[in-house]
Amino acid sequence: MQLLTFTVAGQPYAIESRRVIEVLPLVPARPIPLMPDYVRGIFTYRGQLVPLVDLRSRFRAEGTTPAAPPARLSTRVIVVEFIPSGAAPTPGTGAGDQSATPVRLGLIAEDVISIQSAAAADVTFSSMELGHAPFLGRILRLEGSTVQVISVEHLLPVELMAGIFPLAFGARGA
Repeated sequence: MQLLTFTVAGQPYAIESRRVIEVLPLVPARPIPLMPDYVRGIFTYRGQLVPLVDLRSRFRAEGTTPAAPPARLSTRVIVVEFIPSGAAPTPGTGAGDQSATPVRLGLIAEDVISIQSAAAADVTFSSMELGHAPFLGRILRLEGSTVQVISVEHLLPVELMAGIFPLAFGARGA
């Protein structure tokens, strides 16, 4: 498995490269009222509106004061596509087909480092099972750096995903 590595709050993380559509410079987002502070808003990506998630704010402990991300030229938006955890199968698919509507998110990272192979890890610590942070996956030691793999499918709470992406969760009309 190939991983795109990047930093958040100075710490290295990774996501599966098969989820990545494109890496962009930081883009402005239109705020959405009453969203959690880690949802910066929405931006237009190739004619579609895409939610923008600030990973620094998402990863901070609940109840702590949000730290403003540093303004850097290296700040990037990683556009990912995936099927959200808990999504409903797409109507009209075959009885055995459990496909669902894929969704896109923009993820703000401070630096995008490289693509690396998970097979190159010299040490692996298995996935954690943290109810409050289901998106935190296994930890790998890659080229002398300890990297945590993020599960984008679990990055947002199911209720929030269902509200942002109602069609992926079986809601009709939009």
